[in-house]
Amino acid sequence: MKYFMTLDAGTGSIRAVIFDINGNQISISQREWTHKEEVGVPNSMIFDFKTNWELTKECIKDSINQAKIDSKDIVALSSSSMREAIVLYDKDGYELFAVANVDARASKEVKYLKENFSGIEEKFYQISGQTFALGAIPRILWLKNNKPEIYEKVASFSMISDWILYKLSGELISEPSNAGTSGIFSLLKRDYEPSMLKEIGLKDNILPKVKESGEVIGKVTSKASKETNLSTNTLVVTGGGDVQLGTVGLGLTSVGDIGILGGSFWQQVVNINNNNYLPKDMSIRVNPHIIKQQSQAEGITFFSGLIMRWFRDVFCEIEKQEAKKQNKDVYSILEEKAKNIPVGSYGIMPIFSDSMKYGKWYHASPSFLGLGIDENKYNKFSMFRALEENACIVSSINLDKIKNFAKTPPKESIVFAAGASKGELWPQILADVTGKVIKVPVVKEATSLGGAFCAGIGAGIYKCFSEVTNELVKFEKEYIPNQENFNQYQEIKQKWQTIYDEQLKLVDKGLLDSMWRAPGI
Repeated sequence: MKYFMTLDAGTGSIRAVIFDINGNQISISQREWTHKEEVGVPNSMIFDFKTNWELTKECIKDSINQAKIDSKDIVALSSSSMREAIVLYDKDGYELFAVANVDARASKEVKYLKENFSGIEEKFYQISGQTFALGAIPRILWLKNNKPEIYEKVASFSMISDWILYKLSGELISEPSNAGTSGIFSLLKRDYEPSMLKEIGLKDNILPKVKESGEVIGKVTSKASKETNLSTNTLVVTGGGDVQLGTVGLGLTSVGDIGILGGSFWQQVVNINNNNYLPKDMSIRVNPHIIKQQSQAEGITFFSGLIMRWFRDVFCEIEKQEAKKQNKDVYSILEEKAKNIPVGSYGIMPIFSDSMKYGKWYHASPSFLGLGIDENKYNKFSMFRALEENACIVSSINLDKIKNFAKTPPKESIVFAAGASKGELWPQILADVTGKVIKVPVVKEATSLGGAFCAGIGAGIYKCFSEVTNELVKFEKEYIPNQENFNQYQEIKQKWQTIYDEQLKLVDKGLLDSMWRAPGI
């Protein structure tokens, strides 16, 4: 039997997943990681490439051991990662500087660019579909301004998924879907746009070559083989950004397809034609898709999965112990206890992520509003359900914005995947909030499956993405919306937006701190 491996570097963890050529998941190894703030640098989020490479190697070896296979049978591997996260290297290929996806250290640089280069963000957005909010340009400018001794050594640049494949193959190559999130990229050309760097006085010769997803980079090097137990015969193949790969793993390869990936962040995406115009108000993000002729309009809900992890760890110790005794997932126990709580969770309003406002992106201070002192109503189970409802409400708002922007006829169903889709309650809430049929795939780790498709195309086992997804992507459940619940959620959605706007005013007045704020806002 032949196998593929995907390395998925998410916001909260690194995973090594092995699939057989029929798309069946054989093994998975995961290590949680954290991205700490750099001392003395407010709002920074460093990517610890030394520690994280050690964790990556552990996952690779453990996944092979779990699968009980000969690593020589892994014919190809690929990678995905959180988008926006970048790595800079010196002339010898050693890492100099790396940041995770929502690093927001470059506020002064964003303000400088906007004040000294009139209309530059709008100009670059029309080319790339990205604002400066999570882009690489302000971060590189920050490095030049604050650590010039490191900046002077910078000779090359990559995304995190590129970094993983570089560590394994020795070849530094980018692909469009993740490179596009750097903001130094042309949606139409599907290539880096060095003129952007040159225009603001940054090095413009640091950008790597670009290959499309599913193209062979090389093979696992002898050094990487010794470190990971992978075979030197294993092909290393371009992968992609976690969301775009995830949507391919869900079979979303046609214009108008809709997907929601419910992981650490929630992403709501709609496939659009590559020549779609971009809105002047920069309200929606647009990224290159894995599919050559397509882009993706995207909304992002911040920290949904991480908020659930926080809630679990802070409030649910009893349920964690109960889950251990019953050999169940703690979230399954929490959903069981929350399923009979009525729509609206007794009026509890979680205030965490705002809906997508890409041109002016910041959040209110985290809180729960609408709590009462009746312990039968206002308890951790109703708060838990309220969090699930809120993630779905924000997703619905984002999809409404995408529909208005893209003018793409929406499909009547949404494919829902990643961790949030594993339960029974959350998918049903999503169906009720959006009014659309929710389809849950057999393989929930859709990003990793998409990476396996890349590996298989690179190895010549699969012909193209649309063909392999039609053959291998299967669905196990459908959730039909309840019309009465949908009507109630429309009222709750409107109320929540009004309340959230009021909470933002408290941040504007300096009375509370924003949960997250884009640089320069």
